[in-house]
Parts: sequence; structure tokens; C-alpha cells
Amino acid sequence: MRYAAQKGTRDILPSEIHNWQIAEKVFADVCHSFGYEEIRIPTFEQTDLFQRGVGDTTDVVTKEMYTFEDKGGRSITLRPEGTAGVVRSFIENGMTSLPSPVRMFYNITAFRYEKMQKGRMREFHQFGLESFGAAGPDIDAEIISVVDVFFKKMGLKNIALHINSIGCPNCRGEYNRLLKDYFRPHVSEMCEDCQARFEKNPLRMIDCKVDGGKDLVKNAPRLIDHLCDDCRAHFEGLKTRLEAIGISYTIDPNIVRGLDYYTRTVFEFVSENVGTQGTICGGGRYDGLVEDCGGAATPGIGFAMGVERLLLETEAQNALKEKPSYVKIYIASMSEAAKIEALKICYSLRLAGIGCETDMAGRSFKAQMKYAGKQGIPFLAVIGDDELANGEVKVKNMADGSETTVKLDGIGDFLAGK
Repeated sequence: MRYAAQKGTRDILPSEIHNWQIAEKVFADVCHSFGYEEIRIPTFEQTDLFQRGVGDTTDVVTKEMYTFEDKGGRSITLRPEGTAGVVRSFIENGMTSLPSPVRMFYNITAFRYEKMQKGRMREFHQFGLESFGAAGPDIDAEIISVVDVFFKKMGLKNIALHINSIGCPNCRGEYNRLLKDYFRPHVSEMCEDCQARFEKNPLRMIDCKVDGGKDLVKNAPRLIDHLCDDCRAHFEGLKTRLEAIGISYTIDPNIVRGLDYYTRTVFEFVSENVGTQGTICGGGRYDGLVEDCGGAATPGIGFAMGVERLLLETEAQNALKEKPSYVKIYIASMSEAAKIEALKICYSLRLAGIGCETDMAGRSFKAQMKYAGKQGIPFLAVIGDDELANGEVKVKNMADGSETTVKLDGIGDFLAGK
């Protein structure tokens, strides 16, 4: 029987993994430069964490979570996103006692049972960042600038920042009443999800995948026009800081994000390139989430970006980097004694941090030469009986054909500067 990867999953092959590793390193380096430290959280949590944290009116919770009962009879869910797990860890590990803001980033796999699309998998990867303890717009501008710097370091262009404010529970309560009055005469014309959201969370109706493009939704009252004084001041403060930094933005009143925990600032980075338009990164504030999950009231803000979507964008913009050459030299052998010497040399080179290869498959000398050429290894050394007797070997530069005679125990010194 032949097996295949499950629908919605894929293998990341050695031929492409360097693109992932480059993105991971750049993201980590940028986060570190802002003072963020990495956190690693479990792949699964108790289901209630996501129901309370993500929101029981979201598509993620109602339709997309991988939930099962474990052998102890507990309801367990594979994480559909990273924020809830980080919040749980923040509370459980007493991080509230740390100096504010507490800054963390992560690189995770996540799981959602959703319709397959290009760049959207059921097992997918996310870069994310969370900050706890800072309530003002300074931290909003900071984490937006993390994304901006990361995209620039990745060589991406034409990525537009869209921002909005969805207010706090106070101004959103009044706005929800306005929305209900507006939608009430038309609820029966809307999709089943919107009909259910009408009572529980009418704000979700604006983000509907079915009705969102209709004039009825487009012409709905805008929350940004009904902010309380504090939320309006916060949003104006964010705009002032982005302008000071030099980050351009567009105010998009239709951004509400797909998770219930957001408050005040929400944002998306959207590709404007033909053929790849779409959201690459999204995030916002969640000032009530820590308290909702059992902790002390603590302001928070974060973002997440899909790595698959990011790399599709990087490929479309021809910003992918060449695969690095980890192996610097191939050491071919012409006899059993030479093979033993090649193994010794390779061991010493690897201890010195120099990548190298020698024959592991019992190839003939001719086949070894062919293999080294196919692999594109930059240097070649051939060890035979004469080389063993003289203690020297010629190292060939495969790019220009030049040869340099070096001591057998001096190959590492020769390659160190290459």
C-alpha cells in the first residue's frame, strides 16, 4: 500500500526548506532587535481555552477546530492560532510579575479544518508576536513597525498597511445596537451565519465571507465613526506615531478581524501586487483577553502571519534567496587507505564548522567525480597513494579550475577564508 500526505498537509522538501529557514532567521533577528524573546507553546490545549479566548461566534471555533476527546475523557483541541496559548502561558507562568511590556514571539504550526486555497492549508505555519502590559498607542506602532521592518528585510515591496479601530466594550455596545437596528429589516435575506451572529455578535456580520461584498454590508454604520473619546484618542495617537516613523497607512473601516478578542487597534498588511492580492499579516489589540482567560486585567497586542502566504508573496516578487552551499569541499578517495584518511579529514573539518562530503555509497572514482559535479560543491580534493605518501593534496576550485597544493592537515586553514 502506498501512502500520501493527508489533504491540507504537505511535505516541505530539502530543495525548498532553505526559503523557510531564511524567513525564520530574518523574523527571529528582527524580533530580537526590538527586544522580543521566543516562546514555544504546546501543539494542543484544552478546548475551553479557545472557546473562551478566540470566541464562540467565530468561524474558527464553530467550524474549523480539530477537537477530540483524549483517553482521559478530556476535550482537547489542536491549536488553531497562537495567541490563546501564549496568553495561557503568560498567566500560568506568572509573567505578570515581569517588567512591562512583556514581549514574546513564536514560530508555530497550527491547524484549521477549512476549505483548501492556494497558500491556505489545514496544517499551516505562523510567525506571531505578542506584547503584554502596555496600554498606549506606542506599543501598537512598535509591533506594526516590526512587521514593516521584517518585510523590508525580506525584500518585499508594495505591501500596504490598513488600520482601523473597533473600539472598546463601551463604545462597541452602543455600536452593536446601531448595527442591529440597521440589519434587522434584512436579517432574513442574509446567510445562516449572519442570522446567528445578529443576536450574539453583530460586528461579525461585517466580516462575513458570504455577505461581506454586498451593498447592505458595505453601507452599514462604521464603528470608527462611533468611538468613545478614549478610543478615538488612542487611534489618533497611533496615526501620529506611524506618521512620525514614516510608515504609510490606509484607514479601512471594514477591518474587524476574524477573532472575537480584538479591541481598539486592528490592522492588516495587504499585498498590492497583481495576482497575489490578499492579507499577509493581521493583528491588533486584545485588552480583555488575559482577564477572560483567568488572569489579571492586562492590556495586550499581537499579530500573526501565515508563512505559506508569505513565501508565495516572496516568490511572486522574485525575492527568494539562492540556496546556500553548506558543503564546501568533496574529498574523493582512490584506495581503501585513502578512504580512511578522507574520513579523518572530514571529521576534523566538521569539528571546525566546515561542511564537507566524502563517498558513503561505495562509488568508483569516476562516479565520485560525477557526484561532486552534480552537487555543485565548490571545492574538490582527490586523495590517492601519492597524496598519502607526500602528505599533500591538490584542492581544485570548481568554478575556475584553479588548483592549490595544501597539506593534508591544512585543508581546514585553506578553506577557512573561502
